[in-house]
Amino acid sequence: MKGILNLIRDQGWQGQVASVDHLNDLRFSILNRLEQGEIDRRLYKEQLSFLSFDPPAELPEVRSIIIVAVPTPQIRVFFQSHGKRVRVIIPPTYVSYTPRTNKIQATLKELLKQEGFHMAKPRLPLKTLAVHSGLARYGRNNICYVDGMGSYLQLVGAFSDRPCEYDNWHQPEMLKRCETCTVCLRNCPTKAIDTDRFLLHSEKCLTYHNEATRDFPDWIDPSWHHCLFGCMKCQAICPENKTVISWYEDLVEFSEPETRNFINAVPYAQLPEEMVFKIERLEISESYLALCRNLKVLLTEN
Repeated sequence: MKGILNLIRDQGWQGQVASVDHLNDLRFSILNRLEQGEIDRRLYKEQLSFLSFDPPAELPEVRSIIIVAVPTPQIRVFFQSHGKRVRVIIPPTYVSYTPRTNKIQATLKELLKQEGFHMAKPRLPLKTLAVHSGLARYGRNNICYVDGMGSYLQLVGAFSDRPCEYDNWHQPEMLKRCETCTVCLRNCPTKAIDTDRFLLHSEKCLTYHNEATRDFPDWIDPSWHHCLFGCMKCQAICPENKTVISWYEDLVEFSEPETRNFINAVPYAQLPEEMVFKIERLEISESYLALCRNLKVLLTEN
């Protein structure tokens, strides 16, 4: 697969290819952990039940799975509140996820077309695919890292009918540094990181709870919140991210009246057109209620 991987590198990305025969390995990796109780069942239902491990019907001759890592910055969003300009962070994997994914997949489609092949969109566990394929390695925090990108990346997958000429499938590996480093474990406010396994205790992770729209559990201290969505505590302090930690993109700023609309959870359909446009730039309109709740907590703490 040297040709397609070189074309991927020409885009400034990194990629790897695995045989479609590993679909059952991916299925086992996820469902076995579910059966063993390593994945919380409510979390699976809410965040992982969309997964499909079947070959795509629209591509009968599928032979390979392509996984790509694209460098992605943190996003800074600004809110005017009580005369102050408050900066709020969104981690690399959130902002513009759908349009970025669609754009990357469109590029992959064109690259494959140059060689006479086709692609289809997958619903696979991309992080699991990335570490098994050799594209990425796990950190102790269960986040995947790619050389030169740290964890500041977005993963995008594709099925293809292009043959997999070299298959590097193997068991997940931990970063060498993580064998002696516990800085993420010590910096995790919810104690979701464990020394005994790669897999995060996701049901404890702040990210899981601030993506949901229900009330926060009583055991979560409001002072732990620091991102509009997700959490950067373990990534911001990780030595593997030292070359990318200051990589930000400033995207939008919300006025004082717009900020009040968030705090009051004004129904989305009643928001001013300009405010809706800004929210849609963030690609988080589907999580509007969670955004309102999270921002209220953040501004209270600020």
